Amino acid sequence: MTDMKTISPARAAELMRQGAVLIDIRERDEYARENIPGARHHALSQLGQGSVARDGDDILVFHCRSGARTKGNVARLASAAGACETYVLEGGIDAWKKAGLPVTLDRNQPIDIMRQVQIGAGSLVLIGVLLGAFVNPGFYALSGFVGAGLLVAGTTGFCGMARILAVMPWNKRTYAPAK
Repeated sequence: MTDMKTISPARAAELMRQGAVLIDIRERDEYARENIPGARHHALSQLGQGSVARDGDDILVFHCRSGARTKGNVARLASAAGACETYVLEGGIDAWKKAGLPVTLDRNQPIDIMRQVQIGAGSLVLIGVLLGAFVNPGFYALSGFVGAGLLVAGTTGFCGMARILAVMPWNKRTYAPAK
């Protein structure tokens, strides 16, 4: 089955009360910072490492942040779910929060790496433009360098800034074990 039905956060919460399992496919850093209580973590990047279903699982509901990752990977998710009945949470954890359903937020955990990249890249581009306009046009090269790095990251999947940020001291937190 490669066409999973989407369900609302309210329906997903109802299914969870009846024994369904919510599977969070976001990456470890995203899950550690904010998650839905009772959700089992299984990162999309680790999906090829066995089934996400456990004995006794009948219904699985997959979610990410906004629903885009789950909808874009339904075939992989369905395959990883095995014989379970499967759904995609419409709108992901963002919709879950908008519906007023509970989330656990650990502000001691760092924000996810991709948001750090966006903040860092945006800041460097802005600094390069401002310095280029008000100090010396040579500073425009900083913005060009960052733009080239983003182009490489988008086309190859390799993001040097993300690799550098991942080893920064603030990203050396102890993560909660996957549930």
